[in-house]
Order: sequence, then C-alpha cells, then structure tokens
Amino acid sequence: MTTLLHIDASARPGRSDAARHGSHTRRLSARFVEAWAQARPDDQVIRRDVGLAPPAPVTGDWIHAAFTPPEAREPWMADALAESDRLVDELLEADVIVAGVPMYNFSVPAQFKAWIDNIVRVGRTFGFDRSRDGAPYWPMVPAGKTLVILSSRGDFGYGPGERLAAQNHVEASIRTAFAYIGVTEVHEIAAEYDEFADARLEASLRAAEDEAVRLARALAAASAGRGAPAAA
Repeated sequence: MTTLLHIDASARPGRSDAARHGSHTRRLSARFVEAWAQARPDDQVIRRDVGLAPPAPVTGDWIHAAFTPPEAREPWMADALAESDRLVDELLEADVIVAGVPMYNFSVPAQFKAWIDNIVRVGRTFGFDRSRDGAPYWPMVPAGKTLVILSSRGDFGYGPGERLAAQNHVEASIRTAFAYIGVTEVHEIAAEYDEFADARLEASLRAAEDEAVRLARALAAASAGRGAPAAA
C-alpha cells in the first residue's frame, strides 16, 4: 500500500471549482488525490490542512528542545516538540507528498513555512555533527519519497527561463528544504493569471488540472509497478 500525504496551504477554505472565492491550489491538489484514488482506491491518504490550521511557529523553546539530545530532554521539551513530532511522523509515513502551495508575495504562505520549519528537524529529518570535516549535515529521510508541488500565481511568466523566473521563490525554496532532508524526486505544476480572471486563467487552470491528473495516474502506475520509473 502507498501512503499519500495531502497538504493544503492556501488561506482560502474552498476549491475554486466549487466556491466563488475558492483556492486554485486546493482544486489542483484535490484533483491529483482524486485521480490517484481512482487508480489505487486502497491506498492511504493522510490529510494535513496547514492553510486553515497552521502549525505553531518555531520558538526559542522549540530550538532549545530540538537541539537537546533526546536522553537529556526535560519534560517540558516533549511538549514543545509534540506538534513537530506529529508532522514529522506523517512525513516519514508518506511515500508521496502532494502539496498545494499558492504564491504569496513571491514565496510560500507563512502557514506552509511554519510547516517546513517544523519538519526540517535535527535528529529526525537531518543529522548534524560539527566534528565531521566538510560534511557536518546529512539527510535522514529514507530514500524513495516523491514530492508533488501544485501552485498558483497571480501574474504569469514565473516558469524557468521566463520573464519573472527570478521572482519565483515558491518551488525553489521547497525543493531546497526537501533536498536537504533527503527528498529529491520533485514534480511541479502551476496555474497562472489568477489576478487577470479572464480566459487565460481558465485555460491555465484546465491545463494544470489535466497535467495533475496525468501525473497522478503515472505515479500511481509506477507505485503499482514497484520499481517502474516515475513520470518525468
């Protein structure tokens, strides 16, 4: 059985295909998960809505607790790390992470950044040893996980080599954080033209939906094949 971790980070509560002011990324992530479930109905889906129920941001107590060896932690430290532990457990359980992450002011929503800060965790998802010459950090997440980033943008031209590529800090920042902990297979799909609200937006959304469905089916087939190559 394959486990999906379905994350939504939009502050908008509904899907744009069901609610007037709904979220495009919720729409894309739902379409991906629906297509996967049609192909593999017995697989498990873990749901985590950080847009509507954001994790607590990292605090000084969190940092103190995280960098204290487990055997030396005081009782309060377990409480400080409890939410982070749950989020890390979900990540480690998942084979495929499907993240609906809209662009807010050229980067990820604060709610999603709080989730990233909770799962990039010393001793759990990355290791650190200052005595190791030249390589004090190393990833700890088991190999074989896949990340799917489903995004939306108000303007257009944020793709690689396009006019606003240098201002897109969504996919690049997510890829960097996940590579750091050991997840390097990443797929990206985005809808654009949201602020124009015209035929270009509708065409971009339809294309992104179709691509999300195709990717879900391809990855589901690869999962069923147990070793078949993943979709490009």
